[in-house]
Parts: sequence; structure tokens; C-alpha cells
Amino acid sequence: MPGRNPLETHLAHLAAALTPYRRCEPLLARWGAVLAQHLTAGGRLLVAGNGGSAAEAQHLTAELVGKLREDRQPLSAIALHAETSALTAIGNDYGYEEVFARQVRAHGRPDDVLLLLSTSGGSTNLLTAARAGRQAGLRCWAFTGPAPNPLADAVHEALAVDCPDSQVVQELHLVSSHLLCEYVERAMVEQPAVAYVEPVVPAASDAPAAGPVRAGVEVVLDGGAGRPVEA
Repeated sequence: MPGRNPLETHLAHLAAALTPYRRCEPLLARWGAVLAQHLTAGGRLLVAGNGGSAAEAQHLTAELVGKLREDRQPLSAIALHAETSALTAIGNDYGYEEVFARQVRAHGRPDDVLLLLSTSGGSTNLLTAARAGRQAGLRCWAFTGPAPNPLADAVHEALAVDCPDSQVVQELHLVSSHLLCEYVERAMVEQPAVAYVEPVVPAASDAPAAGPVRAGVEVVLDGGAGRPVEA
């Protein structure tokens, strides 16, 4: 008897994972409120992942720096894996396990948030980053696959998708990213704050009149007492 086709198999795994996933709603709502308060006050969110999880993490930062729905102030969210020159330099000089941890030490400040994404929960470079984050006083969170796993144990809190299929785990990580942004923006509306107004760049005609344009290099002689010599 032929087996179930790939679409039906995938949808069956996704459907099975959705029921336990519903229990993540209070966690996402709380994380969204924390991020809204911290980021609007000038704090940072640092995120990182490997492979598909890197793409998921970068999707999240794009929504926060840009917007999910309505216009609002931009929020500081940095995808550490997207800094390719730093990533390759650190990997070359210190080893791949340090590519995120060193950036955490460089960019993270106490009470900033570090969010690490991993379907396996066992990536060495993310575990090293989690340790660096905790040592630096960051709040460390993770999106992972089924718990228990090393990364879930290494951070303060984790959203663990209860599914053995890594593809489904990544898909629900994307859902989690969208929901997290949704809760951030909702909290920003609810919390008392000054409404964000997009800065207005003056038109060319509004710019102050420029002084005379001087070409070349000006050399001042005798401590300013001599005549300027133009080259």
C-alpha cells in the first residue's frame, strides 16, 4: 500500500504540533511586553541562529527595525549572523564556536535581550553565546525544538516547539516571530508613550544658505597672522 504523500505527511506533523503550541501564547505575550518596554527605552535585541534558523532570526529583526503592521518608532534589533565580516573574522581568529559570543560581549548591555534560535537546541556557537549573554547580564531567551535540550537549559526562558520534525519546528518559529512582533506592537500602543512622528528631512530650498565655496587646500602661516595661501 503506497504511503501518504509528502504534503499530507507534512500537514499531519504540523497539525499535531499546533495543539501543544497553543500553550506558548502567555509566554509570547509576556516577551512582547518586555521587549516593547525595553526597546522603546533604547535597549537592544540581539538574535542569532544557524542555517534556516538564521533566516528566521533575520526575519524577526526586519519586522522590528521596520514594522509588522502600523507605522511606529524603529526598534533596535540586530541579527548577529548577518554581520558577515565580523562573523568570518571571529571564526577565523577564535573559532566558529565564538562567532556569536564575541559579538554578544561587544554589543550587549545589561538588561538587553538575547534571543537564540535552534531546532536541535545543541549548536555549540549558540550555547557559547548563551553563556556570554548571561555573564554580561542580558536576558537570554531561545526558540528551540522539543525540550529538554542544552540550549533551553542554558537560557533563562525558552519556547520549545514539541515536534520531532525540524521543518515544522522552523515553521512554528516563524509563527512565533510574527506573534512576538504582534505583541510588541500591541504593547507599544497600550503603554503610555509619546506618539512616534517620522522625522522630516528639510527640502533643499529649506537648507540654510551656504557660504562661499573655496577650492583647494588652505594653509595658515605664522599662527594665523600671515596671509592664507591657497593651493
